[in-house]
Amino acid sequence: MIENYSFGRIVVDGKAYTNDIKIINGAVKPDWWRKEGHHLYLEDMQDVIDAGPDTIIVGCGHDGVLKVDQEVRTYCQEKGIELIEVKTGNAVKKYNEMKERDVAGLFHLTC
Repeated sequence: MIENYSFGRIVVDGKAYTNDIKIINGAVKPDWWRKEGHHLYLEDMQDVIDAGPDTIIVGCGHDGVLKVDQEVRTYCQEKGIELIEVKTGNAVKKYNEMKERDVAGLFHLTC
């Protein structure tokens, strides 16, 4: 469970992280880096795709600066994966609401 989020910091199961994270199958994958800092491409989330979740929640940053590439949207639509793109504060709430489902989360912690 994500216990807290504020700009640049997220707490999951009692552990604080200050770099972007992914949560796949309930496990935190810290220090998530992307090909381009504020863009999300399929190759940035291959491990998420390989896990085969029903839903992928993308926290696009405190102010929503992270942009999801159209290729990601198209892929998810073709595979029947629900893709939710929202600011990280809302993504945290959504993830916690859906954590009992087969959901993966990608969280950009700053801008």
